[in-house]
Amino acid sequence: MAQLRIPVTLLDHVFGSEDAGVTIVEYGDYQCPHCAAAQGVVARILAQFGSSVRLVFRHFPLAEIHPLAITAAEAAEFAGSHGAFWPMHQSIFANQQRLSVSLLVALAAQLKLAPVALRDAIASHTFAPKVQADFLGGVRSGVNGTPTFFVNGIRHDSPYGYVDLPSAIGQAVMSTAA
Repeated sequence: MAQLRIPVTLLDHVFGSEDAGVTIVEYGDYQCPHCAAAQGVVARILAQFGSSVRLVFRHFPLAEIHPLAITAAEAAEFAGSHGAFWPMHQSIFANQQRLSVSLLVALAAQLKLAPVALRDAIASHTFAPKVQADFLGGVRSGVNGTPTFFVNGIRHDSPYGYVDLPSAIGQAVMSTAA
């Protein structure tokens, strides 16, 4: 079983309580259709298990097959630098079929973020080091596709992928409660 090699730090985007007994780390790509489909499962897990779980999202853009994945990740990081990572994250996945730089700028504007500042950040690759660090951490942890989930540091390997993730989370919650 592959283990998470890079621990969760203050540089990560965390949704949920630091005191949660279960930490889910997701390596994802904003242009990956499987990642977009997994977002519904993740939302149900967060709703079902509440404060027992927390979610960490890390970028793993597969740029060879998803040419806008890095740009979308940089836009999410830009939003994160303004305290709006999770709303941008959700908006990008919700609009994945229409993904473009102009859409990312429009999403930023909807979140009351400066569109010109986002364009500048994308053009200068201001947030590329964070995206690259996430990617390299994923490689070190054995990530080879998206989405990849780690539950309390252990990669969730299953022939059913993210579909049976709620069951694995339930088992982890029960084991931490014992």
